[in-house]
Amino acid sequence: MDSNALDNFQLDLGTSSEIGMAIVLAIMMFAVALGLKPASFSFFKTQPKLYFTGVAAQIIGLPLLTLLMCFAVNPHPSIALGMILIACCPGGNTSNLIALFARANTALSVSLTATSSVFAAFITPLSILFWSGLYPPTRALLTEINIDVVSFLVQTLIILALPLLLGMLFRQFAPRAADRIQTPLAILSGLALLAIILIASIRLFPVFMVLGVGLYFVVIAHNLLAFALGYISAKAIKADKASRRALTIEVGIQNSGLGIVILLTQLGGVGGAGAVAGLWGVWHLIGGSALALLWRWKDARSTH
Repeated sequence: MDSNALDNFQLDLGTSSEIGMAIVLAIMMFAVALGLKPASFSFFKTQPKLYFTGVAAQIIGLPLLTLLMCFAVNPHPSIALGMILIACCPGGNTSNLIALFARANTALSVSLTATSSVFAAFITPLSILFWSGLYPPTRALLTEINIDVVSFLVQTLIILALPLLLGMLFRQFAPRAADRIQTPLAILSGLALLAIILIASIRLFPVFMVLGVGLYFVVIAHNLLAFALGYISAKAIKADKASRRALTIEVGIQNSGLGIVILLTQLGGVGGAGAVAGLWGVWHLIGGSALALLWRWKDARSTH
């Protein structure tokens, strides 16, 4: 499969599946809003430098680093679009579990995941268009697939922001009910997004086989750079060990399920972008778990 064939390949799961994915994503954002409590924003007041470093690394640092990587590696345009798409997504909820296992600052991890999801409802669509527009091949690709910018922004805001606002209102007026349904909805939407990643990966298997080692190298290198950015950002502000681990994980674990849904429902399912998002969804869990195991091994050695 040459570069033109790759960029012309489209992942199409059907209209009904795309509607279902949009609903799943809306439920996920609603569940995120139900879990928002004053404690979710406590680092804003208690440790603002730590909190804003994490936010800046996710919203600005990772997309910028991804853009520089695209210029350096010069991947196929659709692969570059997938890299930028993933970089513009918020942190994934699995980062909280990995942070717990890694003995990181779990409270900070939860706060950054929750608040980055809130910001994502308003920033992600703009961020995707902005950073994609700075890289000529992805800018040309978006022109080729004839994306309607206004429609893209409006539809993405409806899918992300509307359920978020409804969830916050529900939390405000029915806090007990919100506590009861938040966990089941979060688990349901999380499992559904995992299923979306698996289904998309299966559909993209021919692309994986053709691109082979080159695609794996790009995804793994991209993810390693994301982890490194989180660690270096925390190190720069002299964060303690547990907080360094939390920021490393938060920047390195991205919500690839969200990326796939946006790709399929708004960006025409361009094959290379889907391949990146699908592989990232699998690899970042492997990379994050390996990092957590390494840290626990170092902790065990230091106690002996």
